[in-house]
This record gives sequence, structure tokens and C-alpha cells, in this order.
Amino acid sequence: MGDSFVIAIDFGTAYSGHAFSMTARDAVADIHIKMWGEDVCQQTPKTPTCILFNEKEEFFRFGYKAKTKYFRMRGQQAKDYFFFDNFKMSLYGKNVNRDLKIKAANGKELSALKVFTEALRFLKDDALETINNSVAGKKFIASDFTWVLTVPAIWDHSAKQFMREAAMQVALLKNLLCVNLEAYFLMLYLFIFQAGIATEINKEKLIIALEPEAASVWCKKLPADGFIAERQGKDTLDQSPKTQYVVVDCGGGTIDITVHEVLEGGALKELHKASGNNLGGQTVDRKCKEFLKEIFSDGVWDEFEKNHPNDVMKMMNDFTLFKKQDDNAEIDCPFNLGEIAQQKKTMEDFFKVVQGASWDEGSIVISKQKLRDFFAESLQGITQSLQEIFTKGLNIKYILLVGGYANSKILQKHFTDKFEDKCKILCPVRPQEAILRGAVEFGRNPHLVASRKSAFTYGVRVSRRFERFKHKPEKKIINKDGEWCRDIFMKLVESGEDVGWDETRTFSLYPTQADMTTMNYNFYCTKKRRPKYVDEEGIDKIGCFLLNSPNTKRGLHRELKLNIKFGFTEMTAQGVDIDSKLTSSIELDFMRN
Repeated sequence: MGDSFVIAIDFGTAYSGHAFSMTARDAVADIHIKMWGEDVCQQTPKTPTCILFNEKEEFFRFGYKAKTKYFRMRGQQAKDYFFFDNFKMSLYGKNVNRDLKIKAANGKELSALKVFTEALRFLKDDALETINNSVAGKKFIASDFTWVLTVPAIWDHSAKQFMREAAMQVALLKNLLCVNLEAYFLMLYLFIFQAGIATEINKEKLIIALEPEAASVWCKKLPADGFIAERQGKDTLDQSPKTQYVVVDCGGGTIDITVHEVLEGGALKELHKASGNNLGGQTVDRKCKEFLKEIFSDGVWDEFEKNHPNDVMKMMNDFTLFKKQDDNAEIDCPFNLGEIAQQKKTMEDFFKVVQGASWDEGSIVISKQKLRDFFAESLQGITQSLQEIFTKGLNIKYILLVGGYANSKILQKHFTDKFEDKCKILCPVRPQEAILRGAVEFGRNPHLVASRKSAFTYGVRVSRRFERFKHKPEKKIINKDGEWCRDIFMKLVESGEDVGWDETRTFSLYPTQADMTTMNYNFYCTKKRRPKYVDEEGIDKIGCFLLNSPNTKRGLHRELKLNIKFGFTEMTAQGVDIDSKLTSSIELDFMRN
């Protein structure tokens, strides 16, 4: 069946990485993951999602190298450079506009578009360089591969449009419509064109994979010894049809939750639309930083954070290593923090007024119990989301914990304590790799997820013959062809509805004037299940559709076919005027600018 060359990029909030497979399509995939951090005595499957620009706003470093370089900077250089860490969360929950700027560690700002573009460009170039260094005899280019981008299952509409703008800048997608069923897909899908991964010619070789779905695909393949065995023996994931399980992708920024059922043949069906929150591992980091500010009161921490942002970043980097364990955390106190603090009082005095921390000859020691307290908000939020799912009457047998945050022993113990009476808790031995490896498998076999739940209700604005007892009087319009009701929301897909992979639905639309030669249709989305009019509260316009219909011979009986095709994680739409065979596509605009 030929070769299946796949590159997967996991552009995570806290950590990013890439993997590839170059095995025959009908063979077992030989998946290679790049290991990062040799320069800093590390060997990890991902590198920190951080990027450094120089004083001229030019790309300088990414990942471990960016962190190392920035941590070593002193004085004016640290103030002149732009260091961004965990910057993906700058888009979460926002109505993103084209002029969005995001703050660097030192408070300076850069265009978010520039930051995201350069980060993805680096990952793309590094993936190709890794492959070309390991495979002799041929120099591979981007178009030789199917590219898989992993994205969160939850995100805001305007955030995804933000990435679309990146592609439009290079005029690659003037005639392409991609209306996503989830919130973040289109953003990365189109953004990757600017980074050079795909072009108008080979855009079909770019696949968007939901992070929890990719992890689910991989976990289905794992043997019993591929999971951490604690308190539950040697378990593996049941592959028999009708087996239901929850995937909890515990990332740095977001918690993404999806529910799958195994179908005949092994494909997966989504049973509950993707849910989650922004209470990932960074919530624990934030709690730690708040506690440090509580310790170093009287403006000490504020002054330290303002004048030595690179030292702050290093402290938090050290803390991330300790939060994986269920033990005391010991963080080295930077010289600059000690110098500022001791102008106020002795270091020991700062610790007399707080519970759960002590000073030990140059180190800040946080007790095990206090460390657990940092997790409370995050774990409570995840628990509430899961408990809601368990009230839906599903027959869930497993909870799969994946993602870098799932490495935490505190998190693992919490899930076991809370849910082991309901189902089995499984966590891969290397949960951080599950998404990358699953993304490669997904790129080779995208049909592995047979159907999904639509996160929103999508519709088009139409006019219908006015009915006195059915329509609002103020919606009535009159033309030479009669009375019409305007602004009707014609539903294309309903929130929570099953949408099959590669499914196409066809709708018929008609003009409201016999001599009309151009028809204008506007598209909308909402969380409502049964909206009636497009101007109701909570309904957003997401695009417009213009179609020429020059042959007016059949008047009001002319038919426009609207074809909605559901792809990997997005849907595409095309309108066809039946008489003239003219076609058109849809322009979307989620951003309010």
C-alpha cells in the first residue's frame, strides 16, 4: 500500500516536541521521538515551550536553549530581550484580534502572531533537520510528509481565527473554508502554512489531531506493562466493542477531557463532547509563586520579580521538577532575591509568619503538605468536570491519565482515591509521550476516530415565507415576490450531535427574489441547541457566503446546493448554483477588530 511518512508536532502549553514514522502504511509503525536537553544534561521527549527574541525582535532561541540563555543574562541584556514562556495560554478564553500583543517575562510586548509563527517554524525546521540527520541517501522536504498537529480539545473561537490570519498574510488560503467543530483547530491548521509546513498544493497532507484523541489511540495499543502498576495490578485497556473510557489529558495549561467507546473493528466513537478547563499544571506553579510572594512580603517579591525576571523563571523551572514528587520541595534562593530581602530583615524572619515553609542555608524548603495544597484548586476543578460526566448514565470502565502533568504522583494518587470505586485508573509509564506517539498513529490512520460530538450548533441565515402565527412581526419583509421572514437560523449541525469522519451533508437553499443574481448567506454558531433567529443572544456570526446565480430563468425555483463535509477535526463547506454550476466558498471571521 506504499509508504506512510508522518511527522507529528505536539505544540504544548508547557512543553513541545515532535515524532516521526517512515514505515510502510500496512506495517507496524516504527515511531521515533526526538530527545531534547543534551546541552543542559537532560533527556526528555519534549522541550519547554518557550522562545527568545533579541533586542531587534528577531528569533534567537527556542526550548531549553532559550531558557538557558535567558537565565544567564544579566542587567540590560535581560531587559532588552524578549522571553516568552507558556505563551499559548495567552489566547485561552479571549476574543483574539489581529493586533493582539503578548507580554514577555520583562513586561515588554511583541505581536502574538510573530511569536507563534516563529515557534512553529522552529519546530517544523527542527523536525526535518532531525530526520535528514538520521536518514542517509535523500534530503527530505516538508511536502514528503503527512503532518499532524496536536491541539487542545477546548479553545475559544476567536483564537482559532487568529491563526487563519497568519495564512492569509501569505495569500495561501483565499478559497479555503475550514469551520472547526472544536475551538482551537483552525487557528493552528492555518497558522502552520505561514510556518512553511504546508502549501495550497499539499494542504491535504496536514491533519489536526485532538490531544486526548491522539493519546487514546496510543493507549489502545499498550500492553499491561505499558501502564504504571499501583494498587490495581497489571491492567490494560479492554479492546472489546462497547468498552467506554474517559481520557484526561493533563497538560500544562489546559485539562482536556473526552469520552470514547470502542466500536466493532476497533475504531472510536466520541460519546460526550470535549470538555475541560484551564486548570492544568501551571495552576500549581501559580500557587507556588503566590506563596513565595506571601513569604517575601513588604514589596520584596514585587521588586525581585520586576528587576530580575530571569531569576524568577529559573526558580519556577526548578519547582516543576519537585511537583512531580509527593515530598518536600527545596528551591535554591537566588542571590538577587536574598540581597533584596536582607535589606528589610533576616531571611529567617520572613519565614516566621508563614506556615509550610522554612529557610535552610540558602534554600527555600516547602513542606509536603503545603505542596499538596498547591494542587487543590486544579484537582478540584478536574474532579468536578469528571463527576459531571459520570452523571450522564454512561458505562465508563476506565480513566486514562495522559500528558506531562499526569507525571505528578500527587495527581495520580488523587484520581485513585476519588475514582477507583467507579472504574480502573490507567496511566502510561511515559504519559508525556502518549500524545506524540498517538498523533503519529492518527496520521497513518485518521479513520481511527469514526465520529465526534459537535461542540456547537452551526447554521446559516435564510428567509422563509412569512407565517403570521409562526414568525415575529418585526421580522417581516416585503418584496415583489411576496412576504418573507428574515433572519431565520437554518441549522446545519446541532451541538452534541454525532458527526461522522468524512461525512458529507447536503442542504438546499433558494433565492427570495426571482431576478436575484447574487445570493448572500451568513453563517453562525452558538451553544444553543435550537435557535430560531440569528440575532438571538449568544449567537456569533462566523462568516459570509456569496454565490453568483446569473441564470434567472427558473426564478424562485433556482436551487443552491450547500455541501458540508466533515473531515478530521474540521468541516469544509462549498456552495453550488445548480443551473450555472458556479461555486463559492466561505470566509470566516471569528475575531472582533
